[in-house]
Amino acid sequence: MSYFDNLKTFIRVFELGSMSAAARDQRISPAVASSRISQLEERLGVRLFQRTTRKLGPTEQGRIFYDGAQRVLDAVEEAESAVNSITGEPRGTIYVAAPLGLGRRFIAPQVPVFKAQYAQINIRLRLSDRKLDLTAEGLDIAFFLGTPEDSTLRLRKIADCPRLLCAAPSYLAQRGTPQALSELTDGTHDCLNLRYPGAPEFQWPLETPEGVRRVPVTGPYESDDGDVLTSWALEGHGIILKPRFEVAEHLASGALVPVLENTPPLPVQLGALYSHRRGQDPKTRLFTDFIAEKISVGIAG
Repeated sequence: MSYFDNLKTFIRVFELGSMSAAARDQRISPAVASSRISQLEERLGVRLFQRTTRKLGPTEQGRIFYDGAQRVLDAVEEAESAVNSITGEPRGTIYVAAPLGLGRRFIAPQVPVFKAQYAQINIRLRLSDRKLDLTAEGLDIAFFLGTPEDSTLRLRKIADCPRLLCAAPSYLAQRGTPQALSELTDGTHDCLNLRYPGAPEFQWPLETPEGVRRVPVTGPYESDDGDVLTSWALEGHGIILKPRFEVAEHLASGALVPVLENTPPLPVQLGALYSHRRGQDPKTRLFTDFIAEKISVGIAG
């Protein structure tokens, strides 16, 4: 068991605040993670974490050691990147996250294509519509739709994605076609909403002749999976706000039809987030460039 592996495990325990979470992240057993921390503590002659039955937190020595350990790993990664840039053969593992709809339709299909070109790079793709913490979850890149809140991260904009409101013909036949924005707020129509822990209240930003209006919408259905909302809309349960690319096939077939086209939703930004340190990694830049080139035209169309 190498000292380098011990450092990596220590850093993830520190960042996640949990031995078991760090073990899952490192793909090792909790016993191995605990053993690695114990080896470090024995080598240093100090306790790095205070352990109780309910929580685990770093000691003062642990906080000091974290800063140094992180610098060591950064230096090793920079050295590896420098060597790879000379040999012309980038290698390593990239941990990538993306929203479900975007990831399933555009990013996941491109991963094997990327791998065929760069055989020494492995991609670990995680798809979720919930908000992710890049540091806590050990991610290199997080593709997103929307406006990121964390100003400490580096942002790369890829495209603006047109959005629309739409519903199934069966729903409109039963409930009528909305003619005014007030019908989204007064209970006349049901709106299908994306909800995840920490999500803001439901407000749809719509363009009106008077400017952008943030409309508080209501409805009995909500989910943390955007594709579930699409399924509900197809079954006739309500109106959804979606990036056009996510529902293009259903619009083409007539299974969904646009509504309130005179007051469309604002476009949503597609971008990539990564820490400033991760953004300097050649393989990270390579994958981001690859995805941006492959999907920006299709996303924006």
